[in-house]
Amino acid sequence: MSDNLSFDDIYNEMFNSYVEPNDTMNFVSNIMNDIEEATSSSTRRNRKKRCYIERGREEGHTRIWNDYFSDNPIYTDHQFRRRFRMRKELFLRIVNSLENHDSYFDNTVDGIGRSKISSLQKCTAAIRMLAYGMAGDAVDDYVRMAETTAIQCLKKFNKCIIDVFGG
Repeated sequence: MSDNLSFDDIYNEMFNSYVEPNDTMNFVSNIMNDIEEATSSSTRRNRKKRCYIERGREEGHTRIWNDYFSDNPIYTDHQFRRRFRMRKELFLRIVNSLENHDSYFDNTVDGIGRSKISSLQKCTAAIRMLAYGMAGDAVDDYVRMAETTAIQCLKKFNKCIIDVFGG
């Protein structure tokens, strides 16, 4: 690699050495199938009565906002890029596009007036699952989201990305 390549060029070269550009959709599709297969088989085996866990979803949104998007974020743009594998501007463009495309990504309130899981949380969970190959329950600690919700977000995220940016 040449010394005058930007971080983006180096990243793209490395990514393309693992995944051919034409195979990117197959790559994403294979990850989705693997996650869905692992989740559905484990769900069938472990049928239990569900219990509600108060995860503090508002705190999850506030944490993401303060860490990356506030006027004085805790982490730099460079750290955002390393963790999300994209620039903050691209991430926000994706979030805004998905909010405009599908009401699932709207920031709304539930029946008792509490904020539902925000579009930032939904997109953060989906992108982290894709970027790192994380399981659905692995995003709970940071994003404050249950495994089933994280997987649902990932499915809706991928469908909407293809609808909005595909072709």
